[in-house]
Amino acid sequence: MHAPILPILLPLFAGSLLLLGHRLGRGVQRRLSLAATWALLPLSVWLLVLAGDDQLRVYALGDWAPPFGIVLLLDRLSALMLLLTALLAGFAALYAVRGDDERGPNFHALFQFQLLGINGAFLTADLFNLFVFFEILLIASYALLMHGNGAARVRAGMHYVLLNLLGSSFFLIGVGTLYGLTGTLNMADLARQVASADATQAPLLAAAGYLLLLVFGLKAAILPLYFWLPRAYAAATAPVAALFAIMTKVGLYAILRVFTLIFGSGAGELADLAQPWLWPLAAMTLAAGVFGVLAARNLQTQLAYLVVVSVGTLLVGIALGTAEGFAAALYYLLHSTLVSGGLFLLADLIARQRGELGGELQHGPSLRQPALLGGLFFFAAISVAGLPPLSGFLGKLMLLRAVPAGSPALLMWSVLLIGGLGLLIALSRSGSTLFWRTSGTPVAEAGADHLRILACAGLLLGSLLMVLAAAPLQAYVQATARQLLDLSPYLQIGTGGAA
Repeated sequence: MHAPILPILLPLFAGSLLLLGHRLGRGVQRRLSLAATWALLPLSVWLLVLAGDDQLRVYALGDWAPPFGIVLLLDRLSALMLLLTALLAGFAALYAVRGDDERGPNFHALFQFQLLGINGAFLTADLFNLFVFFEILLIASYALLMHGNGAARVRAGMHYVLLNLLGSSFFLIGVGTLYGLTGTLNMADLARQVASADATQAPLLAAAGYLLLLVFGLKAAILPLYFWLPRAYAAATAPVAALFAIMTKVGLYAILRVFTLIFGSGAGELADLAQPWLWPLAAMTLAAGVFGVLAARNLQTQLAYLVVVSVGTLLVGIALGTAEGFAAALYYLLHSTLVSGGLFLLADLIARQRGELGGELQHGPSLRQPALLGGLFFFAAISVAGLPPLSGFLGKLMLLRAVPAGSPALLMWSVLLIGGLGLLIALSRSGSTLFWRTSGTPVAEAGADHLRILACAGLLLGSLLMVLAAAPLQAYVQATARQLLDLSPYLQIGTGGAA
Protein backbone atom coordinates (compact mmCIF):
# COMPACT_ATOMS: atom_id res chain seq x y z
CA MET A 1 0.00 0.00 0.00
CA HIS A 2 1.35 3.41 -1.01
CA ALA A 3 -0.83 5.46 1.36
CA PRO A 4 1.97 6.59 3.76
CA ILE A 5 3.88 8.44 1.04
CA LEU A 6 0.90 10.38 -0.33
CA PRO A 7 1.05 13.24 2.26
CA ILE A 8 4.61 13.85 1.02
CA LEU A 9 3.98 13.48 -2.72
CA LEU A 10 0.90 15.71 -2.81
CA PRO A 11 2.56 18.93 -1.53
CA LEU A 12 5.78 18.04 -3.40
CA PHE A 13 4.05 17.91 -6.79
CA ALA A 14 1.72 20.81 -6.00
CA GLY A 15 4.60 23.02 -4.87
CA SER A 16 6.71 22.08 -7.89
CA LEU A 17 3.83 22.82 -10.26
CA LEU A 18 3.19 26.17 -8.59
CA LEU A 19 6.88 27.04 -8.74
CA LEU A 20 7.25 26.09 -12.39
CA GLY A 21 3.97 27.75 -13.27
CA HIS A 22 4.68 30.98 -11.41
CA ARG A 23 3.33 32.93 -14.38
CA LEU A 24 -0.08 31.36 -13.99
CA GLY A 25 -2.78 33.79 -12.99
CA ARG A 26 -3.25 34.53 -9.31
CA GLY A 27 -6.66 32.86 -9.36
CA VAL A 28 -5.28 29.62 -10.84
CA GLN A 29 -2.49 29.50 -8.26
CA ARG A 30 -4.95 30.03 -5.44
CA ARG A 31 -7.34 27.33 -6.62
CA LEU A 32 -4.50 24.85 -7.11
CA SER A 33 -3.01 25.59 -3.70
CA LEU A 34 -6.36 25.36 -1.92
CA ALA A 35 -7.20 22.11 -3.71
CA ALA A 36 -3.86 20.52 -2.80
CA THR A 37 -4.02 21.73 0.81
CA TRP A 38 -7.60 20.67 1.49
CA ALA A 39 -7.00 17.32 -0.27
CA LEU A 40 -4.67 16.52 2.63
CA LEU A 41 -7.65 16.48 5.00
CA PRO A 42 -9.53 13.42 3.65
CA LEU A 43 -6.18 11.75 3.03
CA SER A 44 -5.19 12.31 6.68
CA VAL A 45 -8.55 11.03 7.91
CA TRP A 46 -8.03 7.87 5.84
CA LEU A 47 -4.55 7.38 7.32
CA LEU A 48 -5.94 7.97 10.81
CA VAL A 49 -8.51 5.23 10.26
CA LEU A 50 -5.81 2.89 8.93
CA ALA A 51 -3.58 3.56 11.93
CA GLY A 52 -6.48 2.89 14.29
CA ASP A 53 -5.95 -0.88 14.06
CA ASP A 54 -2.65 -0.47 16.00
CA GLN A 55 -0.59 -1.97 13.18
CA LEU A 56 2.66 -0.22 12.17
CA ARG A 57 2.71 0.41 8.44
CA VAL A 58 6.23 0.61 7.02
CA TYR A 59 6.84 2.04 3.56
CA ALA A 60 10.32 1.33 2.19
CA LEU A 61 11.20 3.64 -0.69
CA GLY A 62 12.65 1.75 -3.65
CA ASP A 63 11.69 -1.46 -1.82
CA TRP A 64 14.96 -1.30 0.12
CA ALA A 65 14.26 -3.00 3.44
CA PRO A 66 15.24 -1.34 6.74
CA PRO A 67 17.72 -0.56 8.14
CA PHE A 68 19.41 0.14 4.78
CA GLY A 69 16.63 1.89 2.86
CA ILE A 70 14.70 5.10 3.40
CA VAL A 71 11.71 4.14 5.49
CA LEU A 72 8.45 5.89 6.30
CA LEU A 73 6.37 4.79 9.26
CA LEU A 74 2.66 5.30 9.84
CA ASP A 75 1.43 4.77 13.38
CA ARG A 76 -1.22 6.42 15.53
CA LEU A 77 1.02 9.36 16.47
CA SER A 78 2.14 10.24 12.94
CA ALA A 79 -1.45 9.91 11.62
CA LEU A 80 -2.74 12.23 14.35
CA MET A 81 -0.08 14.86 13.59
CA LEU A 82 -0.83 14.66 9.85
CA LEU A 83 -4.52 15.32 10.49
CA LEU A 84 -3.73 18.29 12.74
CA THR A 85 -1.39 19.75 10.10
CA ALA A 86 -4.01 19.35 7.38
CA LEU A 87 -6.67 21.16 9.43
CA LEU A 88 -4.36 24.01 10.36
CA ALA A 89 -2.96 24.42 6.85
CA GLY A 90 -6.39 24.33 5.20
CA PHE A 91 -7.74 27.28 7.16
CA ALA A 92 -4.42 29.19 6.95
CA ALA A 93 -4.45 28.83 3.14
CA LEU A 94 -8.09 29.94 3.05
CA TYR A 95 -7.14 33.09 4.97
CA ALA A 96 -4.11 33.75 2.77
CA VAL A 97 -6.04 33.85 -0.52
CA ARG A 98 -7.81 37.03 0.60
CA GLY A 99 -4.72 39.08 -0.17
CA ASP A 100 -1.87 38.01 2.10
CA ASP A 101 -0.46 35.84 -0.68
CA GLU A 102 0.05 38.96 -2.84
CA ARG A 103 2.71 40.47 -0.59
CA GLY A 104 5.53 38.58 -2.28
CA PRO A 105 6.29 36.00 -4.97
CA ASN A 106 5.72 32.22 -4.81
CA PHE A 107 3.73 32.23 -1.58
CA HIS A 108 1.68 29.15 -2.47
CA ALA A 109 4.69 27.15 -3.69
CA LEU A 110 6.52 27.90 -0.43
CA PHE A 111 3.40 27.01 1.54
CA GLN A 112 3.29 23.57 -0.11
CA PHE A 113 7.00 22.95 0.47
CA GLN A 114 6.48 23.85 4.12
CA LEU A 115 3.78 21.18 4.29
CA LEU A 116 6.11 18.75 2.54
CA GLY A 117 8.74 19.22 5.26
CA ILE A 118 6.26 19.01 8.13
CA ASN A 119 4.50 15.89 6.83
CA GLY A 120 7.84 14.24 6.04
CA ALA A 121 9.13 14.92 9.55
CA PHE A 122 6.05 13.23 11.03
CA LEU A 123 6.33 10.18 8.75
CA THR A 124 10.06 9.42 8.57
CA ALA A 125 11.51 6.52 10.55
CA ASP A 126 15.11 7.56 9.88
CA LEU A 127 17.14 10.22 11.72
CA PHE A 128 18.98 11.46 8.64
CA ASN A 129 15.74 11.92 6.74
CA LEU A 130 14.32 13.69 9.78
CA PHE A 131 17.22 16.12 9.30
CA VAL A 132 16.40 16.41 5.57
CA PHE A 133 12.73 17.17 6.20
CA PHE A 134 13.68 19.63 8.95
CA GLU A 135 15.79 21.49 6.42
CA ILE A 136 13.01 21.51 3.83
CA LEU A 137 10.50 22.98 6.25
CA LEU A 138 13.06 25.45 7.61
CA ILE A 139 14.11 26.73 4.17
CA ALA A 140 10.46 27.24 3.25
CA SER A 141 9.79 28.92 6.60
CA TYR A 142 12.71 31.34 6.11
CA ALA A 143 11.09 32.66 2.93
CA LEU A 144 7.56 32.62 4.36
CA LEU A 145 8.66 34.52 7.46
CA MET A 146 10.03 37.37 5.35
CA HIS A 147 7.14 37.24 2.90
CA GLY A 148 5.95 40.83 2.53
CA ASN A 149 9.30 42.40 3.41
CA GLY A 150 9.52 45.04 6.16
CA ALA A 151 12.36 45.84 8.54
CA ALA A 152 10.78 43.95 11.46
CA ARG A 153 10.46 40.77 9.40
CA VAL A 154 14.03 41.03 8.13
CA ARG A 155 15.42 41.46 11.66
CA ALA A 156 13.33 38.60 13.02
CA GLY A 157 14.21 36.48 9.99
CA MET A 158 17.95 36.97 10.49
CA HIS A 159 17.81 35.74 14.10
CA TYR A 160 15.58 32.86 13.08
CA VAL A 161 17.84 31.79 10.23
CA LEU A 162 21.10 32.06 12.17
CA LEU A 163 19.85 30.12 15.20
CA ASN A 164 18.32 27.38 13.07
CA LEU A 165 21.47 27.08 10.98
CA LEU A 166 23.39 26.59 14.22
CA GLY A 167 20.84 24.00 15.29
CA SER A 168 21.17 22.19 11.96
CA SER A 169 24.94 22.01 12.46
CA PHE A 170 24.48 20.40 15.88
CA PHE A 171 21.92 18.04 14.38
CA LEU A 172 24.43 16.85 11.78
CA ILE A 173 27.12 16.37 14.43
CA GLY A 174 24.76 14.32 16.59
CA VAL A 175 23.57 12.24 13.65
CA GLY A 176 27.13 11.69 12.43
CA THR A 177 28.23 10.55 15.89
CA LEU A 178 25.38 8.06 16.12
CA TYR A 179 26.13 6.71 12.67
CA GLY A 180 29.83 6.38 13.43
CA LEU A 181 29.10 4.41 16.59
CA THR A 182 26.23 2.23 15.40
CA GLY A 183 26.44 2.14 11.59
CA THR A 184 22.74 2.95 11.17
CA LEU A 185 20.31 5.86 11.40
CA ASN A 186 17.07 3.90 11.19
CA MET A 187 15.35 4.78 14.47
CA ALA A 188 14.24 1.25 15.30
CA ASP A 189 17.66 -0.20 14.48
CA LEU A 190 19.31 2.58 16.48
CA ALA A 191 17.15 1.61 19.45
CA ARG A 192 18.47 -1.95 19.30
CA GLN A 193 22.08 -0.79 18.87
CA VAL A 194 21.88 1.69 21.76
CA ALA A 195 20.29 -0.91 24.03
CA SER A 196 23.17 -3.34 23.39
CA ALA A 197 25.99 -0.75 23.44
CA ASP A 198 28.95 -1.45 25.71
CA ALA A 199 30.26 0.83 28.42
CA THR A 200 32.95 2.37 26.21
CA GLN A 201 30.35 3.64 23.72
CA ALA A 202 27.87 4.93 26.30
CA PRO A 203 29.45 8.39 26.90
CA LEU A 204 29.58 9.23 23.20
CA LEU A 205 26.07 7.92 22.62
CA ALA A 206 24.87 10.04 25.53
CA ALA A 207 26.63 13.09 24.09
CA ALA A 208 24.91 12.52 20.73
CA GLY A 209 21.58 12.13 22.52
CA TYR A 210 22.02 15.39 24.39
CA LEU A 211 22.95 17.15 21.14
CA LEU A 212 19.68 15.92 19.64
CA LEU A 213 17.81 17.15 22.72
CA LEU A 214 19.46 20.56 22.26
CA VAL A 215 18.44 20.68 18.60
CA PHE A 216 14.86 19.57 19.22
CA GLY A 217 14.66 21.99 22.15
CA LEU A 218 15.63 24.82 19.79
CA LYS A 219 12.99 23.77 17.26
CA ALA A 220 10.38 23.45 20.02
CA ALA A 221 11.35 26.81 21.61
CA ILE A 222 12.18 25.42 25.05
CA LEU A 223 13.89 27.71 27.57
CA PRO A 224 16.60 28.98 27.14
CA LEU A 225 16.30 28.43 23.38
CA TYR A 226 12.97 30.17 22.80
CA PHE A 227 14.11 33.78 22.37
CA TRP A 228 13.87 33.66 18.58
CA LEU A 229 10.18 32.75 18.63
CA PRO A 230 8.26 35.80 19.94
CA ARG A 231 9.85 38.24 17.52
CA ALA A 232 9.60 35.86 14.54
CA TYR A 233 5.97 34.86 15.08
CA ALA A 234 4.89 38.43 15.82
CA ALA A 235 6.53 39.71 12.62
CA ALA A 236 5.09 37.04 10.29
CA THR A 237 1.93 37.58 8.28
CA ALA A 238 -1.20 36.10 9.84
CA PRO A 239 -1.53 32.90 7.75
CA VAL A 240 2.19 32.20 8.10
CA ALA A 241 2.06 32.69 11.88
CA ALA A 242 -0.98 30.40 12.01
CA LEU A 243 0.87 27.67 10.10
CA PHE A 244 3.90 28.20 12.33
CA ALA A 245 1.74 27.12 15.29
CA ILE A 246 2.59 23.54 14.28
CA MET A 247 6.34 24.22 13.96
CA THR A 248 7.18 24.00 17.66
CA LYS A 249 5.12 20.81 17.80
CA VAL A 250 7.51 19.25 15.26
CA GLY A 251 10.32 19.70 17.79
CA LEU A 252 8.19 18.25 20.59
CA TYR A 253 7.18 15.36 18.33
CA ALA A 254 10.88 14.63 17.69
CA ILE A 255 11.61 14.65 21.45
CA LEU A 256 8.71 12.30 22.08
CA ARG A 257 9.69 9.96 19.24
CA VAL A 258 13.47 9.83 19.73
CA PHE A 259 13.58 9.81 23.53
CA THR A 260 10.85 7.20 23.79
CA LEU A 261 12.14 4.82 21.11
CA ILE A 262 15.94 5.29 20.95
CA PHE A 263 16.77 6.61 24.43
CA GLY A 264 13.68 5.34 26.23
CA SER A 265 13.10 2.68 28.85
CA GLY A 266 14.73 -0.03 26.74
CA ALA A 267 18.02 1.79 26.14
CA GLY A 268 20.07 -0.11 28.72
CA GLU A 269 22.61 2.15 30.41
CA LEU A 270 21.14 5.14 28.56
CA ALA A 271 17.53 4.47 29.58
CA ASP A 272 15.39 7.61 29.93
CA LEU A 273 18.34 9.80 29.00
CA ALA A 274 16.38 13.06 28.72
CA GLN A 275 13.81 12.42 31.44
CA PRO A 276 15.61 14.15 34.36
CA TRP A 277 15.92 17.34 32.27
CA LEU A 278 12.41 17.58 30.89
CA TRP A 279 10.47 18.56 34.01
CA PRO A 280 12.68 21.54 35.06
CA LEU A 281 12.83 22.69 31.41
CA ALA A 282 9.03 22.44 31.21
CA ALA A 283 8.49 24.47 34.38
CA MET A 284 10.95 27.20 33.39
CA THR A 285 9.60 27.41 29.82
CA LEU A 286 6.03 27.70 31.07
CA ALA A 287 6.97 30.37 33.61
CA ALA A 288 8.97 32.38 31.04
CA GLY A 289 6.05 32.20 28.61
CA VAL A 290 3.56 33.43 31.20
CA PHE A 291 5.83 36.37 32.13
CA GLY A 292 6.13 37.18 28.43
CA VAL A 293 2.35 37.13 27.99
CA LEU A 294 1.90 39.44 30.99
CA ALA A 295 4.60 41.86 29.81
CA ALA A 296 3.62 42.02 26.11
CA ARG A 297 2.41 45.36 24.78
CA ASN A 298 1.47 44.04 21.36
CA LEU A 299 -1.22 41.47 20.64
CA GLN A 300 0.83 39.45 18.14
CA THR A 301 3.76 39.33 20.56
CA GLN A 302 1.44 38.21 23.33
CA LEU A 303 0.12 35.40 21.16
CA ALA A 304 3.68 34.34 20.32
CA TYR A 305 4.38 33.98 24.04
CA LEU A 306 1.21 31.88 24.31
CA VAL A 307 2.94 29.42 21.97
CA VAL A 308 5.86 29.30 24.43
CA VAL A 309 3.38 28.63 27.26
CA SER A 310 1.87 25.75 25.29
CA VAL A 311 5.34 24.28 24.73
CA GLY A 312 6.03 24.31 28.47
CA THR A 313 2.64 22.79 29.24
CA LEU A 314 3.12 20.01 26.69
CA LEU A 315 6.58 19.27 28.01
CA VAL A 316 5.06 18.65 31.47
CA GLY A 317 3.07 15.75 30.02
CA ILE A 318 6.07 14.38 28.13
CA ALA A 319 8.23 14.70 31.26
CA LEU A 320 5.89 12.39 33.18
CA GLY A 321 6.96 9.55 30.88
CA THR A 322 3.71 7.63 31.44
CA ALA A 323 0.84 6.66 29.17
CA GLU A 324 -1.45 9.06 31.06
CA GLY A 325 1.04 11.92 30.69
CA PHE A 326 1.55 11.28 26.97
CA ALA A 327 -2.20 11.07 26.34
CA ALA A 328 -2.81 14.35 28.17
CA ALA A 329 0.01 16.03 26.27
CA LEU A 330 -1.35 14.85 22.91
CA TYR A 331 -4.87 16.10 23.69
CA TYR A 332 -3.47 19.45 24.80
CA LEU A 333 -1.26 19.58 21.70
CA LEU A 334 -4.32 19.38 19.44
CA HIS A 335 -6.09 22.08 21.42
CA SER A 336 -3.18 24.50 21.65
CA THR A 337 -2.26 24.24 17.97
CA LEU A 338 -5.76 24.93 16.66
CA VAL A 339 -6.51 27.74 19.10
CA SER A 340 -3.08 29.40 18.62
CA GLY A 341 -3.52 29.31 14.84
CA GLY A 342 -6.99 30.81 15.12
CA LEU A 343 -5.77 33.54 17.49
CA PHE A 344 -3.06 34.66 15.05
CA LEU A 345 -5.73 35.04 12.36
CA LEU A 346 -8.03 36.86 14.81
CA ALA A 347 -5.23 39.25 15.81
CA ASP A 348 -4.82 40.22 12.17
CA LEU A 349 -8.58 40.81 11.80
CA ILE A 350 -8.48 43.10 14.84
CA ALA A 351 -5.33 44.92 13.69
CA ARG A 352 -6.87 45.65 10.28
CA GLN A 353 -9.66 47.59 12.02
CA ARG A 354 -7.37 49.70 14.23
CA GLY A 355 -5.48 51.61 11.56
CA GLU A 356 -1.92 52.62 12.44
CA LEU A 357 -2.23 51.19 15.96
CA GLY A 358 -2.52 47.68 14.59
CA GLY A 359 -2.07 45.16 17.37
CA GLU A 360 -0.69 47.59 19.97
CA LEU A 361 -2.40 47.02 23.32
CA GLN A 362 -3.46 50.59 24.00
CA HIS A 363 -6.51 52.83 23.78
CA GLY A 364 -7.71 52.98 20.16
CA PRO A 365 -10.61 53.49 17.79
CA SER A 366 -13.81 51.49 17.83
CA LEU A 367 -13.98 48.32 15.77
CA ARG A 368 -16.50 47.69 13.02
CA GLN A 369 -17.47 44.24 14.30
CA PRO A 370 -16.86 44.52 18.07
CA ALA A 371 -19.45 41.89 19.02
CA LEU A 372 -18.20 39.30 16.53
CA LEU A 373 -14.48 39.82 17.07
CA GLY A 374 -14.93 40.29 20.81
CA GLY A 375 -16.95 37.08 21.01
CA LEU A 376 -14.27 35.14 19.15
CA PHE A 377 -11.56 36.62 21.39
CA PHE A 378 -13.50 35.76 24.56
CA PHE A 379 -14.08 32.21 23.31
CA ALA A 380 -10.38 31.74 22.54
CA ALA A 381 -9.23 33.38 25.78
CA ILE A 382 -11.22 31.12 28.09
CA SER A 383 -10.01 28.10 26.13
CA VAL A 384 -6.36 29.16 26.35
CA ALA A 385 -6.66 29.99 30.06
CA GLY A 386 -8.03 26.50 30.72
CA LEU A 387 -11.51 27.47 31.89
CA PRO A 388 -14.49 25.13 31.44
CA PRO A 389 -16.18 23.99 29.33
CA LEU A 390 -13.72 24.16 26.41
CA SER A 391 -10.85 21.89 25.37
CA GLY A 392 -8.18 23.84 27.25
CA PHE A 393 -9.90 22.90 30.50
CA LEU A 394 -10.08 19.20 29.56
CA GLY A 395 -6.44 19.18 28.44
CA LYS A 396 -5.20 20.70 31.70
CA LEU A 397 -7.47 18.45 33.73
CA MET A 398 -5.98 15.40 32.00
CA LEU A 399 -2.48 16.72 32.76
CA LEU A 400 -3.28 17.34 36.43
CA ARG A 401 -4.81 13.87 36.80
CA ALA A 402 -1.75 12.30 35.14
CA VAL A 403 0.63 13.71 37.77
CA PRO A 404 1.50 10.94 40.24
CA ALA A 405 0.91 11.42 43.95
CA GLY A 406 3.79 12.78 45.99
CA SER A 407 5.83 15.93 46.39
CA PRO A 408 6.31 16.59 42.64
CA ALA A 409 2.52 16.71 42.24
CA LEU A 410 2.18 19.84 44.36
CA LEU A 411 4.85 21.64 42.34
CA MET A 412 3.43 20.59 38.97
CA TRP A 413 -0.10 21.51 39.96
CA SER A 414 1.11 24.90 41.22
CA VAL A 415 2.98 25.69 38.00
CA LEU A 416 0.06 24.71 35.76
CA LEU A 417 -2.64 26.46 37.79
CA ILE A 418 -0.69 29.65 38.49
CA GLY A 419 0.29 29.75 34.82
CA GLY A 420 -3.39 29.52 33.85
CA LEU A 421 -4.20 32.38 36.23
CA GLY A 422 -1.48 34.52 34.64
CA LEU A 423 -2.91 33.87 31.18
CA LEU A 424 -6.40 34.77 32.36
CA ILE A 425 -5.18 38.08 33.79
CA ALA A 426 -3.18 38.98 30.68
CA LEU A 427 -5.89 38.09 28.18
CA SER A 428 -8.59 39.85 30.25
CA ARG A 429 -6.50 43.00 30.22
CA SER A 430 -5.91 42.73 26.48
CA GLY A 431 -9.58 42.09 25.73
CA SER A 432 -10.75 45.07 27.78
CA THR A 433 -8.18 47.32 26.07
CA LEU A 434 -9.12 46.21 22.55
CA PHE A 435 -12.90 46.06 22.89
CA TRP A 436 -13.93 48.33 25.77
CA ARG A 437 -11.41 51.15 25.94
CA THR A 438 -12.28 52.48 22.51
CA SER A 439 -13.59 55.76 21.13
CA GLY A 440 -14.09 57.57 17.88
CA THR A 441 -14.98 56.40 14.42
CA PRO A 442 -13.76 53.03 13.12
CA VAL A 443 -10.88 53.37 10.67
CA ALA A 444 -11.28 49.95 9.07
CA GLU A 445 -11.91 49.00 5.50
CA ALA A 446 -15.52 49.29 4.39
CA GLY A 447 -16.82 45.74 4.78
CA ALA A 448 -16.20 42.57 6.71
CA ASP A 449 -14.19 39.89 4.99
CA HIS A 450 -16.35 36.84 5.53
CA LEU A 451 -13.79 34.35 4.21
CA ARG A 452 -11.14 35.58 6.68
CA ILE A 453 -13.65 35.37 9.53
CA LEU A 454 -14.64 31.87 8.42
CA ALA A 455 -11.01 30.73 8.45
CA CYS A 456 -10.44 32.20 11.92
CA ALA A 457 -13.67 30.81 13.37
CA GLY A 458 -13.01 27.40 11.80
CA LEU A 459 -9.80 26.99 13.79
CA LEU A 460 -11.19 28.38 17.04
CA LEU A 461 -14.27 26.16 16.88
CA GLY A 462 -11.90 23.22 16.96
CA SER A 463 -11.81 23.78 20.73
CA LEU A 464 -15.56 23.22 20.96
CA LEU A 465 -15.48 20.20 18.65
CA MET A 466 -12.76 18.64 20.79
CA VAL A 467 -15.16 18.83 23.76
CA LEU A 468 -18.10 17.39 21.81
CA ALA A 469 -15.87 14.52 20.60
CA ALA A 470 -13.97 14.24 23.88
CA ALA A 471 -14.69 10.54 24.53
CA PRO A 472 -13.47 9.11 21.18
CA LEU A 473 -10.62 11.62 21.04
CA GLN A 474 -9.40 10.72 24.53
CA ALA A 475 -9.67 7.05 23.66
CA TYR A 476 -7.53 7.64 20.58
CA VAL A 477 -4.78 9.59 22.35
CA GLN A 478 -4.71 7.03 25.18
CA ALA A 479 -4.27 4.23 22.63
CA THR A 480 -1.55 6.33 20.94
CA ALA A 481 0.30 6.73 24.23
CA ARG A 482 0.15 2.99 24.92
CA GLN A 483 1.44 2.25 21.43
CA LEU A 484 4.39 4.62 21.92
CA LEU A 485 5.41 2.87 25.13
CA ASP A 486 5.13 -0.62 23.66
CA LEU A 487 8.51 -0.75 21.92
CA SER A 488 8.57 -4.34 20.70
CA PRO A 489 6.59 -3.75 17.46
CA TYR A 490 8.86 -0.79 16.62
CA LEU A 491 12.01 -2.81 17.24
CA GLN A 492 10.90 -5.40 14.68
CA ILE A 493 11.13 -2.71 11.99
CA GLY A 494 14.88 -2.49 12.48
CA THR A 495 15.22 -6.16 11.59
CA GLY A 496 13.26 -5.78 8.36
CA GLY A 497 9.85 -6.70 9.73
CA ALA A 498 6.77 -4.80 10.76
CA ALA A 499 4.16 -5.48 13.32
